[in-house]
Amino acid sequence: MLEVRDLRMRYGTTDVLDGVTFSARRGEVLALLGPNGAGKTTTIEILEGFRMRSAGDVRVLGADPATGGERWRARLGVVLQSWRDHGKWRVRELLHHLGTYYADYSTPGIQRPWPVDELIEVVGLTGQAGKRISRLSGGQRRRLDVAIGIVGRPELLFLDEPTVGFDPGARREFHDLVHRLTDVDDTTILLTTHDLDEAEKLADRIVILAGGRIIADGSADELSRRVAGEAEIRWTRDGSRYVHSAADATRFVRELFLQYGDTVADLEVRRAGLEDTYMTMVRDVEAGRGSAAAAAFRVVR
Repeated sequence: MLEVRDLRMRYGTTDVLDGVTFSARRGEVLALLGPNGAGKTTTIEILEGFRMRSAGDVRVLGADPATGGERWRARLGVVLQSWRDHGKWRVRELLHHLGTYYADYSTPGIQRPWPVDELIEVVGLTGQAGKRISRLSGGQRRRLDVAIGIVGRPELLFLDEPTVGFDPGARREFHDLVHRLTDVDDTTILLTTHDLDEAEKLADRIVILAGGRIIADGSADELSRRVAGEAEIRWTRDGSRYVHSAADATRFVRELFLQYGDTVADLEVRRAGLEDTYMTMVRDVEAGRGSAAAAAFRVVR
Protein backbone atom coordinates (compact mmCIF):
# COMPACT_ATOMS: atom_id res chain seq x y z
CA MET A 1 0.00 0.00 0.00
CA LEU A 2 2.94 2.29 0.58
CA GLU A 3 6.68 1.93 0.09
CA VAL A 4 9.25 4.42 1.37
CA ARG A 5 12.93 4.01 0.47
CA ASP A 6 15.78 6.25 1.61
CA LEU A 7 13.46 9.22 2.18
CA ARG A 8 15.32 12.46 2.86
CA MET A 9 14.14 15.95 3.70
CA ARG A 10 16.40 18.93 4.26
CA TYR A 11 15.46 22.43 5.37
CA GLY A 12 18.46 24.65 4.72
CA THR A 13 21.36 22.83 6.32
CA THR A 14 19.18 20.71 8.63
CA ASP A 15 18.35 17.11 7.76
CA VAL A 16 14.84 16.48 9.11
CA LEU A 17 14.63 13.03 7.50
CA ASP A 18 17.81 11.07 6.87
CA GLY A 19 17.29 7.83 4.94
CA VAL A 20 13.86 6.71 6.19
CA THR A 21 12.70 3.33 4.81
CA PHE A 22 9.51 1.42 5.64
CA SER A 23 6.38 -0.05 4.05
CA ALA A 24 2.79 -0.97 4.90
CA ARG A 25 0.61 -3.85 3.72
CA ARG A 26 -3.10 -3.85 2.91
CA GLY A 27 -5.27 -3.93 6.03
CA GLU A 28 -2.35 -3.15 8.34
CA VAL A 29 -2.45 -0.55 11.12
CA LEU A 30 0.96 1.12 11.26
CA ALA A 31 1.78 3.55 14.08
CA LEU A 32 4.46 6.20 13.64
CA LEU A 33 5.96 7.19 16.99
CA GLY A 34 8.67 9.63 17.93
CA PRO A 35 9.50 12.66 20.08
CA ASN A 36 8.72 16.18 18.94
CA GLY A 37 10.94 17.12 16.00
CA ALA A 38 11.56 13.49 15.01
CA GLY A 39 10.14 14.00 11.51
CA LYS A 40 6.71 12.34 11.88
CA THR A 41 4.65 15.21 10.49
CA THR A 42 7.07 15.80 7.62
CA THR A 43 6.91 12.11 6.70
CA ILE A 44 3.11 12.08 6.71
CA GLU A 45 2.86 15.27 4.66
CA ILE A 46 5.19 13.81 2.02
CA LEU A 47 3.13 10.61 1.85
CA GLU A 48 -0.08 12.62 1.51
CA GLY A 49 1.42 14.66 -1.33
CA PHE A 50 1.32 17.94 0.58
CA ARG A 51 5.08 18.41 0.80
CA MET A 52 7.89 17.80 -1.69
CA ARG A 53 10.75 15.59 -0.53
CA SER A 54 14.44 16.36 -1.02
CA ALA A 55 15.38 12.82 -2.11
CA GLY A 56 14.35 9.19 -1.97
CA ASP A 57 11.69 7.01 -3.56
CA VAL A 58 8.09 7.07 -2.29
CA ARG A 59 5.18 5.06 -3.64
CA VAL A 60 1.70 5.39 -2.17
CA LEU A 61 -0.93 3.14 -3.75
CA GLY A 62 1.57 2.60 -6.53
CA ALA A 63 2.05 6.28 -7.37
CA ASP A 64 4.49 9.03 -6.49
CA PRO A 65 2.53 11.34 -4.15
CA ALA A 66 4.41 14.34 -5.54
CA THR A 67 2.62 13.85 -8.88
CA GLY A 68 -0.57 12.04 -7.82
CA GLY A 69 -3.72 13.34 -9.50
CA GLU A 70 -7.34 13.62 -8.38
CA ARG A 71 -8.17 9.97 -9.01
CA TRP A 72 -5.20 8.93 -6.85
CA ARG A 73 -6.20 11.39 -4.10
CA ALA A 74 -9.72 9.97 -4.08
CA ARG A 75 -8.22 6.69 -2.85
CA LEU A 76 -6.76 8.38 0.26
CA GLY A 77 -8.40 9.51 3.48
CA VAL A 78 -6.98 12.09 5.88
CA VAL A 79 -8.18 12.76 9.45
CA LEU A 80 -6.52 15.84 10.87
CA GLN A 81 -6.36 16.73 14.54
CA SER A 82 -9.37 19.01 14.07
CA TRP A 83 -11.73 20.17 11.36
CA ARG A 84 -13.27 23.60 10.99
CA ASP A 85 -16.73 23.43 9.44
CA HIS A 86 -19.98 25.22 10.10
CA GLY A 87 -21.70 24.03 13.25
CA LYS A 88 -25.11 24.39 11.61
CA TRP A 89 -24.45 21.45 9.27
CA ARG A 90 -26.30 18.29 10.26
CA VAL A 91 -24.30 15.06 10.28
CA ARG A 92 -26.12 13.31 7.42
CA GLU A 93 -26.29 16.49 5.30
CA LEU A 94 -22.57 17.19 5.60
CA LEU A 95 -21.52 13.64 4.76
CA HIS A 96 -23.89 13.50 1.79
CA HIS A 97 -22.50 16.81 0.49
CA LEU A 98 -18.88 15.70 0.84
CA GLY A 99 -19.64 12.35 -0.74
CA THR A 100 -20.72 14.00 -4.00
CA TYR A 101 -17.08 14.93 -4.65
CA TYR A 102 -16.18 11.23 -4.95
CA ALA A 103 -19.01 10.12 -7.22
CA ASP A 104 -16.82 10.02 -10.35
CA TYR A 105 -13.86 8.19 -8.78
CA SER A 106 -14.98 4.59 -8.28
CA THR A 107 -12.32 1.95 -8.93
CA PRO A 108 -12.72 -1.79 -9.61
CA GLY A 109 -14.17 -3.45 -6.53
CA ILE A 110 -14.65 -0.18 -4.61
CA GLN A 111 -17.81 1.89 -4.97
CA ARG A 112 -17.36 5.53 -4.02
CA PRO A 113 -18.64 7.31 -2.05
CA TRP A 114 -19.58 5.19 0.95
CA PRO A 115 -23.43 5.08 1.27
CA VAL A 116 -24.18 7.76 3.85
CA ASP A 117 -26.44 5.80 6.21
CA GLU A 118 -24.07 2.82 6.14
CA LEU A 119 -21.13 5.14 6.86
CA ILE A 120 -22.98 6.76 9.76
CA GLU A 121 -23.65 3.31 11.21
CA VAL A 122 -20.02 2.22 10.80
CA VAL A 123 -18.75 5.23 12.80
CA GLY A 124 -21.47 4.82 15.44
CA LEU A 125 -23.43 8.03 14.79
CA THR A 126 -26.82 6.61 13.77
CA GLY A 127 -28.50 8.28 16.73
CA GLN A 128 -26.91 11.63 15.85
CA ALA A 129 -27.51 11.56 12.06
CA GLY A 130 -29.96 14.46 12.21
CA LYS A 131 -28.08 16.50 14.82
CA ARG A 132 -26.28 19.75 14.17
CA ILE A 133 -22.51 19.41 14.46
CA SER A 134 -22.41 22.08 17.16
CA ARG A 135 -24.46 19.77 19.43
CA LEU A 136 -22.15 16.75 19.19
CA SER A 137 -19.97 15.67 22.11
CA GLY A 138 -16.20 15.57 21.73
CA GLY A 139 -16.19 11.84 21.07
CA GLN A 140 -19.05 12.12 18.59
CA ARG A 141 -17.27 14.99 16.85
CA ARG A 142 -14.18 12.84 16.44
CA ARG A 143 -16.28 10.03 14.98
CA LEU A 144 -17.59 12.54 12.48
CA ASP A 145 -14.00 13.53 11.66
CA VAL A 146 -13.32 9.90 10.81
CA ALA A 147 -16.51 9.72 8.73
CA ILE A 148 -15.34 12.78 6.78
CA GLY A 149 -11.96 11.12 6.25
CA ILE A 150 -13.44 7.87 4.96
CA VAL A 151 -16.53 9.12 3.09
CA GLY A 152 -14.67 8.40 -0.16
CA ARG A 153 -14.03 4.81 1.00
CA PRO A 154 -10.23 5.21 1.05
CA GLU A 155 -7.86 2.34 0.65
CA LEU A 156 -5.29 4.15 2.83
CA LEU A 157 -6.25 6.32 5.82
CA PHE A 158 -3.97 8.79 7.62
CA LEU A 159 -4.86 9.52 11.27
CA ASP A 160 -2.98 12.41 12.89
CA GLU A 161 -3.04 12.26 16.72
CA PRO A 162 -6.59 10.88 16.58
CA THR A 163 -7.46 10.92 20.31
CA VAL A 164 -5.85 14.12 21.59
CA GLY A 165 -8.05 15.49 24.40
CA PHE A 166 -10.23 12.37 24.66
CA ASP A 167 -11.43 11.05 27.98
CA PRO A 168 -10.81 7.32 28.61
CA GLY A 169 -14.31 6.29 27.50
CA ALA A 170 -14.16 8.20 24.23
CA ARG A 171 -10.66 6.87 23.56
CA ARG A 172 -11.82 3.28 24.02
CA GLU A 173 -14.75 3.83 21.65
CA PHE A 174 -12.43 5.33 19.06
CA HIS A 175 -10.11 2.34 19.28
CA ASP A 176 -13.08 0.05 18.62
CA LEU A 177 -13.91 2.15 15.57
CA VAL A 178 -10.38 1.84 14.15
CA HIS A 179 -10.49 -1.95 14.53
CA ARG A 180 -13.87 -2.00 12.79
CA LEU A 181 -12.50 -0.03 9.82
CA THR A 182 -9.79 -2.59 9.19
CA ASP A 183 -12.25 -5.46 9.62
CA VAL A 184 -15.11 -4.04 7.53
CA ASP A 185 -13.27 -2.49 4.61
CA ASP A 186 -9.71 -3.86 4.86
CA THR A 187 -8.49 -0.27 5.18
CA THR A 188 -4.78 0.34 5.68
CA ILE A 189 -4.21 2.90 8.44
CA LEU A 190 -1.14 4.99 9.19
CA LEU A 191 -1.46 6.89 12.46
CA THR A 192 0.77 9.23 14.38
CA THR A 193 0.43 9.37 18.14
CA HIS A 194 2.29 10.31 21.31
CA ASP A 195 0.18 7.82 23.28
CA LEU A 196 2.26 4.65 23.66
CA ASP A 197 -0.65 2.71 25.12
CA GLU A 198 -2.74 3.66 22.10
CA ALA A 199 -0.05 2.51 19.69
CA GLU A 200 0.26 -0.80 21.53
CA LYS A 201 -3.51 -1.41 21.39
CA LEU A 202 -4.13 -0.32 17.80
CA ALA A 203 -1.03 -1.03 15.73
CA ASP A 204 -0.03 -4.26 14.04
CA ARG A 205 3.38 -2.66 13.59
CA ILE A 206 5.18 0.30 15.12
CA VAL A 207 7.82 2.47 13.46
CA ILE A 208 9.79 4.71 15.82
CA LEU A 209 11.46 7.84 14.43
CA ALA A 210 14.14 9.77 16.28
CA GLY A 211 16.62 12.25 14.91
CA GLY A 212 15.18 11.89 11.42
CA ARG A 213 15.90 8.14 11.28
CA ILE A 214 13.98 4.96 11.97
CA ILE A 215 15.37 3.36 15.10
CA ALA A 216 12.79 0.57 15.39
CA ASP A 217 10.31 -1.27 13.20
CA GLY A 218 8.22 -4.16 14.50
CA SER A 219 5.25 -5.16 16.66
CA ALA A 220 5.10 -3.94 20.26
CA ASP A 221 6.01 -7.43 21.50
CA GLU A 222 8.92 -7.77 19.09
CA LEU A 223 10.39 -4.42 20.08
CA SER A 224 9.93 -5.08 23.78
CA ARG A 225 11.64 -8.47 23.57
CA ARG A 226 14.66 -6.90 21.91
CA VAL A 227 15.18 -4.29 24.59
CA ALA A 228 14.32 -6.63 27.44
CA GLY A 229 17.64 -8.38 27.78
CA GLU A 230 16.73 -9.26 31.35
CA ALA A 231 13.47 -9.59 33.23
CA GLU A 232 13.01 -8.16 36.72
CA ILE A 233 11.76 -10.68 39.30
CA ARG A 234 10.32 -9.48 42.61
CA TRP A 235 9.19 -11.65 45.52
CA THR A 236 8.74 -11.73 49.28
CA ARG A 237 10.19 -14.35 51.63
CA ASP A 238 10.02 -14.40 55.41
CA GLY A 239 8.86 -10.80 55.50
CA SER A 240 11.71 -9.49 53.31
CA ARG A 241 11.33 -8.10 49.79
CA TYR A 242 13.76 -9.26 47.07
CA VAL A 243 14.49 -8.05 43.53
CA HIS A 244 16.61 -9.88 40.97
CA SER A 245 17.30 -9.47 37.24
CA ALA A 246 17.67 -12.56 35.07
CA ALA A 247 18.01 -13.25 31.37
CA ASP A 248 16.00 -16.49 31.76
CA ALA A 249 13.17 -15.59 34.13
CA THR A 250 11.44 -18.98 33.83
CA ARG A 251 14.54 -20.88 34.89
CA PHE A 252 15.24 -18.51 37.79
CA VAL A 253 11.67 -18.78 39.13
CA ARG A 254 11.77 -22.57 38.89
CA GLU A 255 15.03 -22.70 40.87
CA LEU A 256 13.65 -20.19 43.36
CA PHE A 257 10.70 -22.44 44.21
CA LEU A 258 12.86 -25.57 44.27
CA GLN A 259 15.06 -23.91 46.87
CA TYR A 260 12.49 -22.06 49.01
CA GLY A 261 9.14 -23.67 48.16
CA ASP A 262 6.01 -22.17 49.72
CA THR A 263 7.98 -19.51 51.60
CA VAL A 264 8.10 -17.51 48.32
CA ALA A 265 5.17 -15.10 48.10
CA ASP A 266 4.03 -12.07 46.07
CA LEU A 267 6.00 -13.22 43.03
CA GLU A 268 6.07 -10.73 40.15
CA VAL A 269 7.95 -11.01 36.83
CA ARG A 270 8.18 -7.76 34.94
CA ARG A 271 9.39 -7.50 31.36
CA ALA A 272 9.95 -4.32 29.42
CA GLY A 273 6.81 -2.87 27.86
CA LEU A 274 6.51 -0.55 24.88
CA GLU A 275 7.08 2.52 27.04
CA ASP A 276 10.33 1.10 28.44
CA THR A 277 11.41 0.17 24.92
CA TYR A 278 10.57 3.57 23.50
CA MET A 279 12.35 5.50 26.25
CA THR A 280 15.45 3.31 26.02
CA MET A 281 15.81 3.76 22.28
CA VAL A 282 15.14 7.50 22.27
CA ARG A 283 17.66 7.99 25.10
CA ASP A 284 20.25 6.05 23.08
CA VAL A 285 19.70 8.31 20.07
CA GLU A 286 19.87 11.46 22.17
CA ALA A 287 23.08 10.16 23.74
CA GLY A 288 24.61 9.68 20.29
CA ARG A 289 24.14 5.94 19.99
CA GLY A 290 21.51 6.12 17.25
CA SER A 291 23.29 3.84 14.79
CA ALA A 292 23.72 1.11 17.39
CA ALA A 293 20.09 1.45 18.39
CA ALA A 294 18.89 1.14 14.82
CA ALA A 295 20.98 -1.99 14.27
CA ALA A 296 19.83 -3.55 17.53
CA PHE A 297 16.10 -2.90 17.27
CA ARG A 298 15.23 -3.11 13.57
CA VAL A 299 12.96 -6.10 12.94
CA VAL A 300 13.56 -7.58 9.47
CA ARG A 301 10.24 -8.72 8.00
